[in-house]
Amino acid sequence: MIKKYLVERCSWIILIIGLQLLTLFIAVIDPSITIRPVLYIVFLSTVILILFTIVRYQKETAFYKSLQTWDSDYDVTALNKASSPFEKIVEERLDMQTYKAKNELSQHYTALEQEKDDLLSWIHEVKTPLTAMQLIIDRVADQQIKQQLKYEWLRTHLLLDQQLHQKRIHFIENDLYIEQTRLEPLIFQEIKQLQAWCMRKGIGFDVSLKEEAVLTDAKWLAFIIRQLLTNAIKYTDGSDIIITSSRENQHTTLSIQDYGRGIDAKDLSRIFDRGFTSTTAHQDTTSSGMGLYLVKNATKSLHINIDVQSNLGEGTTFNLIFPNKNEFIAITGM
Repeated sequence: MIKKYLVERCSWIILIIGLQLLTLFIAVIDPSITIRPVLYIVFLSTVILILFTIVRYQKETAFYKSLQTWDSDYDVTALNKASSPFEKIVEERLDMQTYKAKNELSQHYTALEQEKDDLLSWIHEVKTPLTAMQLIIDRVADQQIKQQLKYEWLRTHLLLDQQLHQKRIHFIENDLYIEQTRLEPLIFQEIKQLQAWCMRKGIGFDVSLKEEAVLTDAKWLAFIIRQLLTNAIKYTDGSDIIITSSRENQHTTLSIQDYGRGIDAKDLSRIFDRGFTSTTAHQDTTSSGMGLYLVKNATKSLHINIDVQSNLGEGTTFNLIFPNKNEFIAITGM
């Protein structure tokens, strides 16, 4: 501790020693001053300085030691006891408000979790009568009525499916199973589900898959393709949708191209935003603005890059660029 004490008072010690040296220097160069008395004065002042430092060191270090003891024994309750009555009232009110806020936040979180669970349960319950309706529709003899019923059934099914995945998207990491997934059966399964809608709008499909498999989660990839196909069908009439896969720079690319309404260039940067629909057809109430938002979130979790090219009035192409096996292992640490 003495070293720390001397370091803290270093400037004062240097000043005093400097003044003494200055006094000696003046006595040496000035012949009118006798050197011997000056040396005697400097010696006495140095002794006094040393004695003063020793005495002050004892007193001040004792004070520092008492401070350290006081710090180690410091208790917040002692401070509270020393607080004024007004401070106690303020602290009690603040503690009460903090407790109430935490309690309300916990209740809101519990209520939201319960609401989410109830909604998911309701969606699963609704799927049962939907399946029964599908079987009933298949037995309808009148083809025109049958197609209309299938179309309305499909709309209901797609809305429920989107709502279900909207609730699941926040926990997608808990639901992933990465494996080699064949593209052809997955794509044809999605096209088959949308068949009634495509027949109603006179839309066909041209599927050409040079690459047959990708490393991804089959269930969530099916959801992504379903949303992209739904978008393409919704804004296309009487023309084919082209689905291709290719391999370039060690990456597999799956492309879905339509010749529908297209997207304005000023909207391209916003199409994946939550709730964004369109500025060119803003009065269109059929779009929820959630489909592409969910697609973007799903592709991000699957480490798929999504690219879009579009010209207004000419059509749109969505490209899904899959990571190769080495990149996927490096990203996910699998």
